[in-house]
Amino acid sequence: MVRLEAYSETHIVVLARSSPLLSNPLLRPDPKRTVIRPFAPGDAPGFEKAGESRAQRTIERIRALGPGELALEFARLKAMLERRHRHVEAILLRRFEELDDPAIKAEEFSLPQKMLIGGYFSAEYSFEAAALFNPSIARHWDQEGVPEGGVRFVLSLRGIGEGHVSSVTFRTGTWLPGREILLDEPSRYAMPPSIAQAPGEDDGALRVTFDDIEDVSEAVLFPMAPSQRQGIEDLRLVEFSDPDGEPGYFGTYTAFSGSAIRSEILRTRDFRSFDMRPLGGRYAGNKGMALFPRKIAGRYAMLGRQDNENIWLLMSDDLNRWDEAEKTITPRWPWEFIQIGNCGSPIEIDEGWLTILHGVGMVRNYTIGACLLDKTDPTKVLARTARPLLYPTSETRDGYVPNVVYSCGSLLHSRQLLLPYGVADNFATFASVSIDELLGEMN
Repeated sequence: MVRLEAYSETHIVVLARSSPLLSNPLLRPDPKRTVIRPFAPGDAPGFEKAGESRAQRTIERIRALGPGELALEFARLKAMLERRHRHVEAILLRRFEELDDPAIKAEEFSLPQKMLIGGYFSAEYSFEAAALFNPSIARHWDQEGVPEGGVRFVLSLRGIGEGHVSSVTFRTGTWLPGREILLDEPSRYAMPPSIAQAPGEDDGALRVTFDDIEDVSEAVLFPMAPSQRQGIEDLRLVEFSDPDGEPGYFGTYTAFSGSAIRSEILRTRDFRSFDMRPLGGRYAGNKGMALFPRKIAGRYAMLGRQDNENIWLLMSDDLNRWDEAEKTITPRWPWEFIQIGNCGSPIEIDEGWLTILHGVGMVRNYTIGACLLDKTDPTKVLARTARPLLYPTSETRDGYVPNVVYSCGSLLHSRQLLLPYGVADNFATFASVSIDELLGEMN
Protein backbone atom coordinates (compact mmCIF):
# COMPACT_ATOMS: atom_id res chain seq x y z
CA MET A 1 0.00 0.00 0.00
CA VAL A 2 1.35 3.41 -0.96
CA ARG A 3 2.55 5.54 1.94
CA LEU A 4 1.50 9.07 1.13
CA GLU A 5 2.45 11.57 3.80
CA ALA A 6 -0.08 14.27 4.62
CA TYR A 7 1.54 17.53 5.64
CA SER A 8 -1.81 18.65 6.94
CA GLU A 9 -2.88 15.54 8.79
CA THR A 10 -6.30 16.69 9.95
CA HIS A 11 -7.42 17.66 6.49
CA ILE A 12 -6.38 14.75 4.33
CA VAL A 13 -7.04 11.08 4.40
CA VAL A 14 -4.88 8.82 2.23
CA LEU A 15 -4.57 5.13 1.63
CA ALA A 16 -2.13 4.81 4.50
CA ARG A 17 -1.36 7.60 6.94
CA SER A 18 2.09 8.39 8.23
CA SER A 19 3.03 10.27 11.36
CA PRO A 20 2.37 14.00 11.22
CA LEU A 21 5.28 16.08 9.95
CA LEU A 22 6.89 19.07 11.58
CA SER A 23 4.92 21.64 9.62
CA ASN A 24 1.23 21.95 8.96
CA PRO A 25 0.98 24.32 6.00
CA LEU A 26 -2.43 25.49 4.95
CA LEU A 27 -3.13 28.18 2.41
CA ARG A 28 -6.42 29.87 3.21
CA PRO A 29 -8.10 32.85 1.53
CA ASP A 30 -7.29 36.26 2.99
CA PRO A 31 -9.81 39.04 2.25
CA LYS A 32 -7.34 41.68 3.41
CA ARG A 33 -5.18 41.10 0.31
CA THR A 34 -6.48 43.46 -2.38
CA VAL A 35 -5.33 44.78 -5.72
CA ILE A 36 -6.30 47.99 -7.54
CA ARG A 37 -7.74 47.09 -10.93
CA PRO A 38 -9.39 49.08 -13.73
CA PHE A 39 -13.04 50.10 -13.45
CA ALA A 40 -15.05 51.69 -16.26
CA PRO A 41 -18.56 53.03 -15.53
CA GLY A 42 -20.88 52.72 -18.50
CA ASP A 43 -24.35 53.87 -19.45
CA ALA A 44 -27.29 51.59 -18.75
CA PRO A 45 -28.87 50.14 -21.94
CA GLY A 46 -31.34 52.60 -23.39
CA PHE A 47 -29.81 55.60 -21.61
CA GLU A 48 -26.84 56.23 -23.88
CA LYS A 49 -26.31 59.78 -25.14
CA ALA A 50 -24.74 60.34 -28.55
CA GLY A 51 -21.38 62.09 -28.32
CA GLU A 52 -21.28 61.90 -24.52
CA SER A 53 -20.20 58.94 -22.42
CA ARG A 54 -20.73 58.35 -18.73
CA ALA A 55 -16.97 58.44 -18.30
CA GLN A 56 -16.86 61.93 -19.79
CA ARG A 57 -19.64 63.14 -17.49
CA THR A 58 -17.79 61.72 -14.47
CA ILE A 59 -14.58 63.48 -15.49
CA GLU A 60 -16.36 66.78 -15.96
CA ARG A 61 -17.74 66.55 -12.41
CA ILE A 62 -14.18 66.05 -11.12
CA ARG A 63 -12.91 68.96 -13.23
CA ALA A 64 -15.55 71.21 -11.68
CA LEU A 65 -14.26 70.67 -8.12
CA GLY A 66 -12.72 73.73 -6.54
CA PRO A 67 -9.11 73.62 -5.27
CA GLY A 68 -10.19 72.96 -1.67
CA GLU A 69 -12.63 70.17 -2.59
CA LEU A 70 -10.08 68.63 -4.95
CA ALA A 71 -7.41 68.57 -2.24
CA LEU A 72 -9.83 67.12 0.32
CA GLU A 73 -11.05 64.32 -1.96
CA PHE A 74 -7.54 63.44 -3.04
CA ALA A 75 -6.38 63.28 0.59
CA ARG A 76 -9.30 60.98 1.40
CA LEU A 77 -8.43 58.75 -1.56
CA LYS A 78 -4.76 58.45 -0.52
CA ALA A 79 -5.63 57.74 3.10
CA MET A 80 -8.06 55.02 1.97
CA LEU A 81 -5.53 53.22 -0.24
CA GLU A 82 -2.16 53.73 1.46
CA ARG A 83 -3.04 51.36 4.28
CA ARG A 84 -2.94 48.40 1.84
CA HIS A 85 -1.01 49.60 -1.21
CA ARG A 86 2.43 50.92 -2.16
CA HIS A 87 3.10 53.60 -4.76
CA VAL A 88 -0.50 54.81 -4.67
CA GLU A 89 0.12 58.04 -6.59
CA ALA A 90 1.97 56.21 -9.38
CA ILE A 91 -0.81 53.61 -9.66
CA LEU A 92 -3.51 56.30 -9.89
CA LEU A 93 -1.58 58.31 -12.46
CA ARG A 94 -1.01 55.22 -14.59
CA ARG A 95 -4.70 54.42 -14.40
CA PHE A 96 -5.49 57.91 -15.76
CA GLU A 97 -3.03 57.37 -18.60
CA GLU A 98 -4.72 54.06 -19.45
CA LEU A 99 -8.10 55.66 -20.10
CA ASP A 100 -8.94 55.07 -23.74
CA ASP A 101 -11.06 58.10 -24.61
CA PRO A 102 -10.09 60.58 -27.35
CA ALA A 103 -12.04 63.30 -25.52
CA ILE A 104 -9.62 63.15 -22.58
CA LYS A 105 -6.66 65.46 -23.20
CA ALA A 106 -4.02 65.01 -20.54
CA GLU A 107 -2.65 68.55 -20.82
CA GLU A 108 -6.01 69.94 -19.69
CA PHE A 109 -5.71 68.44 -16.21
CA SER A 110 -3.51 69.14 -13.21
CA LEU A 111 -1.59 66.33 -11.54
CA PRO A 112 -4.03 66.08 -8.59
CA GLN A 113 -6.94 65.98 -11.05
CA LYS A 114 -5.32 63.18 -13.03
CA MET A 115 -4.74 61.06 -9.92
CA LEU A 116 -8.25 61.66 -8.61
CA ILE A 117 -9.68 60.67 -12.00
CA GLY A 118 -7.53 57.54 -11.82
CA GLY A 119 -9.15 56.77 -8.46
CA TYR A 120 -12.68 57.10 -9.83
CA PHE A 121 -11.79 54.70 -12.64
CA SER A 122 -10.30 52.07 -10.34
CA ALA A 123 -11.72 49.44 -7.98
CA GLU A 124 -10.09 47.81 -4.99
CA TYR A 125 -10.59 44.09 -5.49
CA SER A 126 -10.17 41.38 -2.84
CA PHE A 127 -8.93 38.70 -5.22
CA GLU A 128 -8.89 35.77 -2.76
CA ALA A 129 -11.71 36.72 -0.38
CA ALA A 130 -13.81 33.60 -1.05
CA ALA A 131 -11.31 30.84 -1.87
CA LEU A 132 -7.65 30.01 -2.50
CA PHE A 133 -7.16 26.62 -4.12
CA ASN A 134 -6.15 24.44 -7.12
CA PRO A 135 -2.39 24.99 -6.83
CA SER A 136 0.39 24.18 -9.26
CA ILE A 137 4.09 24.15 -8.46
CA ALA A 138 7.48 24.44 -10.15
CA ARG A 139 11.12 24.57 -9.14
CA HIS A 140 12.16 28.12 -8.24
CA TRP A 141 14.70 29.74 -10.58
CA ASP A 142 16.95 30.72 -7.64
CA GLN A 143 18.23 27.84 -5.46
CA GLU A 144 20.97 29.82 -3.70
CA GLY A 145 21.01 29.33 0.07
CA VAL A 146 18.62 26.36 0.08
CA PRO A 147 19.47 23.82 2.84
CA GLU A 148 21.17 20.64 1.66
CA GLY A 149 18.67 18.14 0.31
CA GLY A 150 15.94 20.77 -0.08
CA VAL A 151 14.44 22.62 -3.01
CA ARG A 152 12.90 26.05 -3.31
CA PHE A 153 9.64 26.30 -5.24
CA VAL A 154 7.14 28.76 -6.65
CA LEU A 155 3.45 28.01 -6.24
CA SER A 156 0.50 29.31 -8.22
CA LEU A 157 -3.01 29.39 -6.76
CA ARG A 158 -6.48 30.21 -7.99
CA GLY A 159 -8.10 32.92 -5.91
CA ILE A 160 -11.81 33.72 -6.05
CA GLY A 161 -13.18 37.11 -5.13
CA GLU A 162 -16.34 39.15 -5.58
CA GLY A 163 -18.67 37.86 -8.28
CA HIS A 164 -16.96 34.45 -8.33
CA VAL A 165 -14.19 35.96 -10.46
CA SER A 166 -10.97 33.90 -10.55
CA SER A 167 -7.44 35.33 -10.53
CA VAL A 168 -3.97 33.79 -10.25
CA THR A 169 -1.66 34.59 -7.36
CA PHE A 170 1.74 33.21 -6.34
CA ARG A 171 3.64 32.02 -3.28
CA THR A 172 7.17 30.74 -2.64
CA GLY A 173 8.61 28.26 -0.20
CA THR A 174 11.17 25.55 0.50
CA TRP A 175 10.61 21.80 0.70
CA LEU A 176 12.84 19.60 2.82
CA PRO A 177 11.73 16.08 1.80
CA GLY A 178 10.86 13.88 4.75
CA ARG A 179 10.95 16.85 7.13
CA GLU A 180 8.88 19.91 6.44
CA ILE A 181 7.58 22.58 4.09
CA LEU A 182 8.55 26.16 4.87
CA LEU A 183 6.16 28.62 3.23
CA ASP A 184 7.31 32.21 2.83
CA GLU A 185 4.98 34.78 4.31
CA PRO A 186 3.14 36.53 1.46
CA SER A 187 3.52 40.26 1.09
CA ARG A 188 0.77 42.42 2.54
CA TYR A 189 0.71 44.22 -0.81
CA ALA A 190 -0.50 43.27 -4.28
CA MET A 191 0.46 45.37 -7.29
CA PRO A 192 -1.44 45.99 -10.52
CA PRO A 193 0.52 45.40 -13.73
CA SER A 194 1.18 47.45 -16.81
CA ILE A 195 -0.72 45.90 -19.72
CA ALA A 196 0.30 46.14 -23.38
CA GLN A 197 0.05 44.12 -26.57
CA ALA A 198 2.59 41.31 -26.64
CA PRO A 199 5.13 41.28 -29.47
CA GLY A 200 4.49 38.98 -32.39
CA GLU A 201 1.25 38.14 -34.14
CA ASP A 202 -1.77 40.35 -33.53
CA ASP A 203 -3.77 37.57 -31.88
CA GLY A 204 -4.98 39.40 -28.81
CA ALA A 205 -1.90 38.44 -26.81
CA LEU A 206 -1.01 40.62 -23.83
CA ARG A 207 2.27 41.48 -22.15
CA VAL A 208 1.64 41.93 -18.45
CA THR A 209 4.50 43.52 -16.50
CA PHE A 210 4.92 44.04 -12.76
CA ASP A 211 7.68 46.65 -12.51
CA ASP A 212 7.09 47.59 -8.89
CA ILE A 213 6.83 44.24 -7.09
CA GLU A 214 9.33 43.34 -4.37
CA ASP A 215 8.12 39.76 -3.96
CA VAL A 216 6.50 37.20 -6.27
CA SER A 217 3.43 37.09 -4.03
CA GLU A 218 2.67 40.71 -5.00
CA ALA A 219 1.93 39.73 -8.63
CA VAL A 220 -1.78 39.09 -9.31
CA LEU A 221 -3.07 38.03 -12.73
CA PHE A 222 -6.66 39.23 -12.66
CA PRO A 223 -8.94 39.27 -15.75
CA MET A 224 -7.59 41.75 -18.28
CA ALA A 225 -9.13 40.72 -21.61
CA PRO A 226 -12.75 40.14 -22.71
CA SER A 227 -12.07 36.37 -22.92
CA GLN A 228 -11.09 36.44 -19.21
CA ARG A 229 -13.87 38.69 -17.95
CA GLN A 230 -15.18 36.11 -15.45
CA GLY A 231 -11.90 34.51 -14.59
CA ILE A 232 -8.44 33.07 -15.17
CA GLU A 233 -8.80 29.52 -13.88
CA ASP A 234 -6.53 26.64 -12.87
CA LEU A 235 -3.08 27.62 -14.09
CA ARG A 236 -0.96 24.53 -14.81
CA LEU A 237 2.58 25.77 -14.32
CA VAL A 238 5.58 23.92 -15.78
CA GLU A 239 9.30 24.62 -16.08
CA PHE A 240 10.01 24.01 -19.77
CA SER A 241 13.31 22.73 -21.12
CA ASP A 242 14.13 23.73 -24.69
CA PRO A 243 17.73 23.26 -25.92
CA ASP A 244 16.99 25.63 -28.81
CA GLY A 245 15.32 28.37 -26.78
CA GLU A 246 15.53 30.38 -23.59
CA PRO A 247 14.72 28.70 -20.28
CA GLY A 248 11.49 29.67 -18.65
CA TYR A 249 8.08 28.67 -17.45
CA PHE A 250 4.84 28.03 -19.28
CA GLY A 251 1.38 27.88 -17.81
CA THR A 252 -1.84 26.78 -19.47
CA TYR A 253 -5.12 28.03 -18.04
CA THR A 254 -8.81 28.42 -18.78
CA ALA A 255 -10.11 31.86 -19.69
CA PHE A 256 -13.81 32.31 -18.93
CA SER A 257 -15.72 35.23 -20.42
CA GLY A 258 -18.93 34.54 -18.50
CA SER A 259 -20.48 32.70 -21.44
CA ALA A 260 -17.60 30.87 -23.15
CA ILE A 261 -14.28 29.27 -22.27
CA ARG A 262 -11.03 29.12 -24.18
CA SER A 263 -7.58 27.77 -23.46
CA GLU A 264 -4.76 30.27 -23.14
CA ILE A 265 -1.06 30.05 -22.30
CA LEU A 266 1.36 32.30 -20.49
CA ARG A 267 5.14 32.41 -20.55
CA THR A 268 7.51 33.99 -18.06
CA ARG A 269 11.16 33.82 -17.03
CA ASP A 270 11.07 35.83 -13.83
CA PHE A 271 7.41 36.10 -12.70
CA ARG A 272 7.60 39.84 -13.29
CA SER A 273 6.73 39.88 -16.98
CA PHE A 274 4.17 37.52 -18.52
CA ASP A 275 3.10 37.03 -22.13
CA MET A 276 -0.47 35.73 -22.23
CA ARG A 277 -2.00 34.55 -25.50
CA PRO A 278 -4.87 32.38 -26.76
CA LEU A 279 -4.34 28.86 -28.06
CA GLY A 280 -5.80 28.02 -31.44
CA GLY A 281 -6.59 24.92 -33.42
CA ARG A 282 -9.22 22.20 -33.47
CA TYR A 283 -8.24 20.76 -30.07
CA ALA A 284 -7.59 23.95 -28.09
CA GLY A 285 -11.19 24.62 -27.06
CA ASN A 286 -11.59 22.65 -23.85
CA LYS A 287 -10.38 22.86 -20.26
CA GLY A 288 -7.45 21.25 -18.52
CA MET A 289 -4.64 21.42 -21.06
CA ALA A 290 -1.22 20.64 -19.57
CA LEU A 291 2.08 21.02 -21.43
CA PHE A 292 4.82 18.39 -21.24
CA PRO A 293 8.05 19.89 -19.82
CA ARG A 294 9.97 19.27 -23.05
CA LYS A 295 9.40 18.40 -26.68
CA ILE A 296 8.87 14.77 -27.66
CA ALA A 297 10.44 13.74 -30.98
CA GLY A 298 10.91 17.43 -31.77
CA ARG A 299 7.27 18.36 -31.18
CA TYR A 300 5.32 20.04 -28.41
CA ALA A 301 3.00 17.76 -26.46
CA MET A 302 0.01 18.35 -24.22
CA LEU A 303 -2.54 16.39 -22.28
CA GLY A 304 -6.11 17.68 -22.49
CA ARG A 305 -9.74 16.75 -21.91
CA GLN A 306 -11.56 17.17 -25.20
CA ASP A 307 -14.81 15.37 -24.49
CA ASN A 308 -15.25 15.97 -20.75
CA GLU A 309 -14.63 12.27 -20.16
CA ASN A 310 -11.20 11.06 -21.35
CA ILE A 311 -7.62 12.31 -21.44
CA TRP A 312 -6.21 13.02 -24.89
CA LEU A 313 -2.64 13.45 -26.11
CA LEU A 314 -2.16 16.52 -28.31
CA MET A 315 0.88 17.05 -30.54
CA SER A 316 1.96 20.13 -32.48
CA ASP A 317 4.89 21.83 -34.19
CA ASP A 318 3.44 25.18 -33.13
CA LEU A 319 3.08 25.92 -29.42
CA ASN A 320 0.10 28.16 -30.08
CA ARG A 321 -1.90 25.89 -32.39
CA TRP A 322 -3.21 22.35 -31.70
CA ASP A 323 -4.84 20.34 -34.49
CA GLU A 324 -3.77 16.75 -33.66
CA ALA A 325 -5.17 14.67 -30.81
CA GLU A 326 -5.51 11.02 -29.83
CA LYS A 327 -7.57 9.59 -26.99
CA THR A 328 -5.11 8.08 -24.53
CA ILE A 329 -6.56 7.43 -21.06
CA THR A 330 -10.17 6.35 -20.46
CA PRO A 331 -12.13 5.77 -17.23
CA ARG A 332 -11.53 2.31 -15.80
CA TRP A 333 -12.23 2.31 -12.04
CA PRO A 334 -15.42 3.34 -10.20
CA TRP A 335 -13.82 6.50 -8.77
CA GLU A 336 -13.31 7.80 -12.33
CA PHE A 337 -16.41 6.48 -14.13
CA ILE A 338 -17.76 9.97 -14.87
CA GLN A 339 -14.52 11.51 -16.15
CA ILE A 340 -10.78 11.71 -15.74
CA GLY A 341 -8.41 14.60 -16.31
CA ASN A 342 -4.83 15.59 -15.61
CA CYS A 343 -3.65 17.24 -12.41
CA GLY A 344 -0.93 19.20 -14.13
CA SER A 345 1.95 18.52 -16.50
CA PRO A 346 3.48 15.02 -16.72
CA ILE A 347 6.74 14.57 -14.82
CA GLU A 348 9.67 12.81 -16.46
CA ILE A 349 11.21 9.98 -14.44
CA ASP A 350 13.47 7.11 -15.52
CA GLU A 351 10.47 4.80 -15.92
CA GLY A 352 8.37 7.11 -18.12
CA TRP A 353 6.02 10.09 -17.79
CA LEU A 354 4.45 10.14 -14.33
CA THR A 355 1.03 11.76 -14.63
CA ILE A 356 -1.14 12.72 -11.68
CA LEU A 357 -4.84 12.37 -12.51
CA HIS A 358 -8.17 13.39 -11.07
CA GLY A 359 -11.15 11.09 -11.29
CA VAL A 360 -14.82 11.99 -10.90
CA GLY A 361 -17.12 9.33 -9.49
CA MET A 362 -20.49 9.12 -7.76
CA VAL A 363 -22.12 12.39 -6.59
CA ARG A 364 -19.31 14.14 -8.53
CA ASN A 365 -16.73 13.10 -5.96
CA TYR A 366 -13.26 14.28 -7.11
CA THR A 367 -10.28 12.12 -6.14
CA ILE A 368 -6.62 11.99 -7.18
CA GLY A 369 -4.73 9.04 -8.69
CA ALA A 370 -1.80 8.52 -11.06
CA CYS A 371 -0.60 6.72 -14.17
CA LEU A 372 2.65 6.11 -16.04
CA LEU A 373 2.99 6.85 -19.77
CA ASP A 374 5.67 5.57 -22.12
CA LYS A 375 8.53 8.04 -22.46
CA THR A 376 8.83 7.90 -26.26
CA ASP A 377 5.16 7.21 -27.04
CA PRO A 378 2.88 8.80 -24.42
CA THR A 379 -0.21 7.26 -26.02
CA LYS A 380 0.87 4.01 -24.32
CA VAL A 381 -0.33 3.68 -20.72
CA LEU A 382 2.16 1.50 -18.87
CA ALA A 383 0.49 1.42 -15.45
CA ARG A 384 -2.08 3.24 -13.32
CA THR A 385 -3.41 3.27 -9.77
CA ALA A 386 -6.51 1.18 -9.17
CA ARG A 387 -7.38 3.20 -6.06
CA PRO A 388 -7.23 6.93 -5.45
CA LEU A 389 -4.25 8.35 -3.59
CA LEU A 390 -6.22 11.22 -2.10
CA TYR A 391 -9.92 11.57 -1.55
CA PRO A 392 -12.32 13.76 0.45
CA THR A 393 -13.25 12.66 3.94
CA SER A 394 -15.87 13.60 6.46
CA GLU A 395 -13.56 16.36 7.70
CA THR A 396 -12.95 17.78 4.24
CA ARG A 397 -16.21 17.08 2.50
CA ASP A 398 -17.74 20.49 3.20
CA GLY A 399 -16.73 23.65 1.40
CA TYR A 400 -17.52 25.94 -1.48
CA VAL A 401 -17.72 22.87 -3.74
CA PRO A 402 -18.07 19.73 -1.58
CA ASN A 403 -16.43 16.36 -2.24
CA VAL A 404 -13.38 17.69 -4.09
CA VAL A 405 -9.61 17.30 -3.85
CA TYR A 406 -7.83 18.72 -6.90
CA SER A 407 -4.35 19.70 -8.05
CA CYS A 408 -2.86 21.52 -11.04
CA GLY A 409 0.73 20.34 -10.67
CA SER A 410 3.34 18.56 -8.56
CA LEU A 411 7.10 18.72 -7.98
CA LEU A 412 9.72 15.98 -8.19
CA HIS A 413 12.85 16.12 -6.04
CA SER A 414 15.20 13.24 -5.16
CA ARG A 415 12.65 10.58 -6.12
CA GLN A 416 10.06 12.24 -3.87
CA LEU A 417 6.89 13.87 -5.13
CA LEU A 418 5.36 16.96 -3.53
CA LEU A 419 1.67 17.32 -4.34
CA PRO A 420 -0.06 20.59 -3.46
CA TYR A 421 -3.82 20.38 -3.82
CA GLY A 422 -7.07 22.19 -3.19
CA VAL A 423 -9.77 21.01 -0.79
CA ALA A 424 -13.48 21.62 -1.48
CA ASP A 425 -12.63 24.59 -3.74
CA ASN A 426 -11.83 26.45 -0.53
CA PHE A 427 -8.19 26.17 0.61
CA ALA A 428 -4.96 24.39 -0.32
CA THR A 429 -2.48 22.11 1.43
CA PHE A 430 0.20 19.49 0.63
CA ALA A 431 1.00 15.79 0.58
CA SER A 432 4.08 13.85 -0.52
CA VAL A 433 4.93 10.34 -1.65
CA SER A 434 7.98 8.31 -2.63
CA ILE A 435 8.13 7.66 -6.38
CA ASP A 436 9.11 4.05 -5.78
CA GLU A 437 6.16 3.45 -3.46
CA LEU A 438 3.82 5.16 -5.91
CA LEU A 439 5.01 3.01 -8.82
CA GLY A 440 4.64 -0.06 -6.64
CA GLU A 441 0.97 0.78 -6.12
CA MET A 442 0.25 0.83 -9.86
CA ASN A 443 -1.19 -2.03 -11.91
